[in-house]
Amino acid sequence: MTAATTPQVPVEALIRPAEPCVIVIFGAAGDLTKRLLLPALYNLKQSNLLRQEFAIIGVAHTPMSQDDFRSKLAQDIHEFATVPVEEHLWQPLEQQLYYLAGEFQEADTYHQLQDLLTQVDQDCGTQGNYLFYLATASNFFCDIITQLGAAGLVREDNNQWRRVIIEKPFGHDLDSARALNKSIGAVLEEKQVYRIDHYLGKETVQNILVFRFGNGLFEPIWNREHIDHVQITVAETVGVEGRGNFYEGTGALRDMVQNHLFQLLAMTAMEPPISFSADEVRDEKSKLLKSIIPLTAEAVQTDTVRGQYGAGTVKDTQVPAYRSEPRVASDSTTETYAALKLNIDNWRWAGVPFYLRTALESTRRTAISGFG
Repeated sequence: MTAATTPQVPVEALIRPAEPCVIVIFGAAGDLTKRLLLPALYNLKQSNLLRQEFAIIGVAHTPMSQDDFRSKLAQDIHEFATVPVEEHLWQPLEQQLYYLAGEFQEADTYHQLQDLLTQVDQDCGTQGNYLFYLATASNFFCDIITQLGAAGLVREDNNQWRRVIIEKPFGHDLDSARALNKSIGAVLEEKQVYRIDHYLGKETVQNILVFRFGNGLFEPIWNREHIDHVQITVAETVGVEGRGNFYEGTGALRDMVQNHLFQLLAMTAMEPPISFSADEVRDEKSKLLKSIIPLTAEAVQTDTVRGQYGAGTVKDTQVPAYRSEPRVASDSTTETYAALKLNIDNWRWAGVPFYLRTALESTRRTAISGFG
């Protein structure tokens, strides 16, 4: 059969509803759930990609009844949905929401979760397939995975599958990342683990690959002979928004640069992969990141900037300085703004500086105080 007569498979034929399952979201009362996870699940519902045999269990520290949890998420979806919310779609999904309040380090939380999963399997016909989403601070990852293993909740029997999604940041340095991988490997098989950066799900980010490799006009000029420099900016319009405890221990460098911005850098500058399979794309990203020239102590002084936002105005509303936010130290030196210049030592990008920037509350009409 010639290429001209090869039948084209419609995209719709490649997309099918997910299997029956329960998604257990640890940290379900947090920012990630309301801003990203809940809207994404609603979009799947609207696209007819969630089966009837489906449920969501939220697990968090916050004392809350199941009705309160459903009311909270109903309010959140109307605020953060990316499409108009249709009540005839939302109402059935709302009835598939369950909630469990508990501490992530305590075994009793997981015994209660086991009982609730059994109940949900019976009520919703989810067939014992569980997806655990760790939308928590990274210091809870090891505790949650260890407790899931001890409770037998990630054991796969009778054709049932169990998966764990681990959000960034994956550790705070190389040693902690290796320790986390070791803890994961003691409980889970590699095929059960998804380490993700939710930023890669953004449409603009996904379009980078199409922009680069789907247009033959760009590849001949995508190099140091035709590009003077590259700037990558991630500007957030929100501030800490009650996440003071989290942000004080993280800062812009760990929250944005080492993951989101480096992913964008890798997608922008990597060599063409031989295919767009996950392994091939990952290998090319890895090669690119290894080509970055490490910053010396002297280069840190000249090629990096850190700062904090001060008090200012956003959309005609007065907003406080970072140090005045709840659960932020009055003398905090945690950066909410970070910028750095990097150089890549390979044939394509030698001599082309890459400028990376990120900031919270980037729409404020105020100066950012710099330090470091």
